[in-house]
Amino acid sequence: MTATKNVPAENTADREIVITRDFNAPRELVWEAMTNPKHVVNWWGPRGFTTTIEKMDFRVGGVWKHVMHGPDGANYPNESRFEEIVKPERIVYSHNGRREDGPGVDKSFTWTFDEVAPGKTKVTIRMIFQSAAERERVVKEFGASEGGKQTLERLDEFLAKTAIEAFVISHKFNAPRELVWKAWTARDHMMKWFGPKGFTMPAAKMDFRPGGTFHYCLCAPDGKEMWGKFVYREIVPPEKIILVNSFSDEDGGITRHPFSPMWPLEMLTTTTLVEHAGKTMLTIEWVPLNATAEECQTFNSARTGMNQGWAGTFEQLAGYLAKEINN
Repeated sequence: MTATKNVPAENTADREIVITRDFNAPRELVWEAMTNPKHVVNWWGPRGFTTTIEKMDFRVGGVWKHVMHGPDGANYPNESRFEEIVKPERIVYSHNGRREDGPGVDKSFTWTFDEVAPGKTKVTIRMIFQSAAERERVVKEFGASEGGKQTLERLDEFLAKTAIEAFVISHKFNAPRELVWKAWTARDHMMKWFGPKGFTMPAAKMDFRPGGTFHYCLCAPDGKEMWGKFVYREIVPPEKIILVNSFSDEDGGITRHPFSPMWPLEMLTTTTLVEHAGKTMLTIEWVPLNATAEECQTFNSARTGMNQGWAGTFEQLAGYLAKEINN
């Protein structure tokens, strides 16, 4: 009898891109978000991209065809074939993607879903290219590594919104969108109106870009101070801002709500601005991010107070905009 030799596994490290992210969601929910096309279309792709799914036949041998639409108007046709499905642990598929009228890129994807704690899931994406040179080209030309990170960040936001009903409030301002946008995105403007009614902002630093921050101090009518921080995730002038909002301290850390210790540490905030006939409808969507069950319960029980707080903030903004228009 001839002994069987152990064949060493192929080393693909120089041809790989590996991206991981932990989600505050049960594995079954993360799996459903990844495999159901009605969910996938809401989060797939890097920041600024939308996706049209032509077909998603989720079974071994099934084909997934979709077109990604970039913020610059370019289209990116993609076609995949599912090679292995182990619910709810692993998905393997072959993939060809390209920029419209450009050369295709062949690679394989492996997605793994690990339950790291009750209600928490670690997702790992492993892409293997046909050569190291092809990997480097895709990283440099298409930003594949950063694009994968942004895609998982968008999945995280989608999961947060499915976990709890978002708080949504809108207000129509008698001002053009460009002026409202400027008031919402320029430090010197924000300092003159942002915060609950009666509050002032004596100090602030702003780095208005994706990944940048807005760190500010609010002073209550009784003189007490509290700090807050925005971390900007997506900016689409003059239409949309997505950011993470937290209570903070003078050093820029993340702290608990000074009056409600079980308030969520992080709030995913989406601000949209729509102009019609010279007026602007501004909508705030608020949802806890990476929150515990107790924090979600605190959020749910505070909806009346949130309405009152944002109404006062909008009143201050409306007054500031009126002064800007009249000057």
